[in-house]
Amino acid sequence: MKEWFAEIATAFSQTFIEANRWKALLSSIGVTLRITFFALILGLILGILVAVVRSSHDQLEMDGKSNKIINILNSLCSLYLTVIRGTPVMVQMMIMYFVIMASTTNKILVGTITFGINSGAYVAEIIRSGIMSIDKGQMEAGRSLGFNYVQTMGFIIIPQAIKNILPALGNEFIALLKETSIVNIIGIKDLTKWAMNVQGRTYEAFMPFIGIAAIYLVIVIGISKLMSLLERKMRNE
Repeated sequence: MKEWFAEIATAFSQTFIEANRWKALLSSIGVTLRITFFALILGLILGILVAVVRSSHDQLEMDGKSNKIINILNSLCSLYLTVIRGTPVMVQMMIMYFVIMASTTNKILVGTITFGINSGAYVAEIIRSGIMSIDKGQMEAGRSLGFNYVQTMGFIIIPQAIKNILPALGNEFIALLKETSIVNIIGIKDLTKWAMNVQGRTYEAFMPFIGIAAIYLVIVIGISKLMSLLERKMRNE
């Protein structure tokens, strides 16, 4: 038993202490969280825009009406959703890095944009389902108060929709965080890249990979707790 504890202590020291590897670990955590946060913001913006267009088109169809501009925008949004949800995020990242943004040296920007665009496709359908769940009378009430369509959506419909879909958005945030572990394929020094580098230098795989798994788990638990508190607060309002 003592020998086992000694081996664990040695592996821990090699992984986290020697050569100040803990500093690189903290840096990699920062990179992972930065990509996740800004990708989430971009995904929310894209998701709301696409959801508004799609739900507007659906509402017009339900009312037996048609709008040429909305029809064109809806077709573009449908194409975006089909392409993004129908292709692997890793392939999207390779295309973004080697083709679309081949001239840039900012790999974190590439990762953020890729995951933001990818997340936006899933967030759009989540928000759209939330918008369509709101009673039609809410839109009519907003218009009767003198709000235009955009103001009614922004001040009345979307806040209620987000309240309803908050758990699904929380799950998407958690999924986005975990998916960022593949950014190491373009050389970004995130948590996974840190573990791979440590394993390559120490030939010890157990401690670095178990370590980052524990870090991801702690972050996910923290996000889940925050989302639960936010959901409870919004439910009581």
